[in-house]
Amino acid sequence: MNKNDSHHENTTDKRDKLSILLIDDDQTRASELIAALENSRYQVNHLVSSGASLLKQVDDLKPDMVVIDIESPDRDILDSLHTLSNFNPKPIVMFSEQEDADIITRSVKSGVSAYVCGNADPKRVRAILDAALARFEDYQSVKQELVNTKQELEATKIIDTAKRLLMKSRNMSENEAFHALRKMAMDTGQKIEQVAKTLISVLNTIK
Repeated sequence: MNKNDSHHENTTDKRDKLSILLIDDDQTRASELIAALENSRYQVNHLVSSGASLLKQVDDLKPDMVVIDIESPDRDILDSLHTLSNFNPKPIVMFSEQEDADIITRSVKSGVSAYVCGNADPKRVRAILDAALARFEDYQSVKQELVNTKQELEATKIIDTAKRLLMKSRNMSENEAFHALRKMAMDTGQKIEQVAKTLISVLNTIK
């Protein structure tokens, strides 16, 4: 392998790694975690203290994952995680000395993918991150499926309403009303639910 090939391989490996934003006030502890992730698919690209603005750091640095090593998560951190989970979800791993069930529950509800009591054991940290990533991806997939299902149900409801209005105003059968909606959608290049919304608005106006 020549130097160019080696450089290309190293560049590719670095690019393919998942970047981590590590929040830790203990430099020694952070160094141990960073060392534990060497030669893995994870790479700690940024290390900040717990006093830094979590939302701003995530927005500026755009990490693939957030790892928090802290004695006990306070309200500000949990509120920030909740906001992050709603608007810019990321896999989040939290190592904490706090074993209180209420804190753990609040952390998970705030978007933490894996809450681990105790220090980040270098021998286990990769497996923990793998599990957190898998759990996050699975949750996001289920969440998207629910969104899609809700949208489909809403679209069906709108189309059914438009059909009923057409059946009543134009004395059409249900099949004729549906074909009329589909033809309007094809003629205008719109989705059938968009045509249905417009039709509902028009027919309700001229009642």
